[in-house]
Amino acid sequence: MKGFTLIELILVIGILSVLSIGALAILNPTAQFQKANDVRRKSDLYQVQRALEGYYDDNGRYPAPYSSSDYRIKGLDGNVVGWGSSWQPYIDVLPKDPKASKKYVYFSDIDGQSYFLYASLDIGTDPSACNGGAACSSIGSNVIPDTACGVGVTCNFGLTSPNVSP
Repeated sequence: MKGFTLIELILVIGILSVLSIGALAILNPTAQFQKANDVRRKSDLYQVQRALEGYYDDNGRYPAPYSSSDYRIKGLDGNVVGWGSSWQPYIDVLPKDPKASKKYVYFSDIDGQSYFLYASLDIGTDPSACNGGAACSSIGSNVIPDTACGVGVTCNFGLTSPNVSP
């Protein structure tokens, strides 16, 4: 009768375990999910940026923020356009952060001639992030509160209207 001995089976299981642990260490699935979420955040903000430019073309100004502490867009009707809601005709759905604990930030100056969009990247080492990945320093003349992008997170990626920089 031919088969494997107990020692051979234990040896094979041990080798497979070491290879599996090595593969997990190299692939680091948590970091891969964080990178995927960061790519989505950047894509979302670029979509919002295109929608804001369309709004500017139609109205000669960017939309007002809903309030100075809420950081959402106010529609033409004066009502808030929530992240995750429709904002026709500019964008089907105004995206929202993939993590429930984080928020996107929108702010426009008083005359509607510039805007700021911010998010909190999980891996804040992006060269296009604010200040090389550190906290974004300001929204116009206002200082961003610690809770703007979510409780306990830092706004570290920003896009703005063409006439200012994050």
